[in-house]
Amino acid sequence: MTELFTVGYESATPASLADALVEAGVQTLVDVRAVANSRRPGFSKRALAAEVEERGLSYLHLRALGTPADGRAAARSGRHAEMRRIFEAHLVTEPAQEELAALTALAATGRKLCLLCFEREPEHCHRLMIAERVEQRLPEVEISHIHPLTAAFLGR
Repeated sequence: MTELFTVGYESATPASLADALVEAGVQTLVDVRAVANSRRPGFSKRALAAEVEERGLSYLHLRALGTPADGRAAARSGRHAEMRRIFEAHLVTEPAQEELAALTALAATGRKLCLLCFEREPEHCHRLMIAERVEQRLPEVEISHIHPLTAAFLGR
């Protein structure tokens, strides 16, 4: 079996996220945000890439696998079914299909990958939908979710 991890950074710090990735044996963090910026310090593309690369992991941004703006708005408002419908429609676009194929090919190498987005709970995030598509294409893939220590727990 090949493990494909997912993680949400909603309540994590950059360090706790990187620690959790290392602990799980992740080799590549795959950022599936349409916009790899964050109001949370340390989670914008460059800072996050530097944090994980410092620990020996690689970083890959697959922008076309991110949720469109209207889907992100639905998710922020707790309208998860609407977000899923919007993302399902987005997933059939050519750019999303190309990046899904590239992600599947990378997973087929056996490399331990982890899909990253903001939402803490995978069932409320599009990253689970992506992981399930990879699993459909590669039945030997097993999906696991990483829950980094929360910022509150760390006293931050």
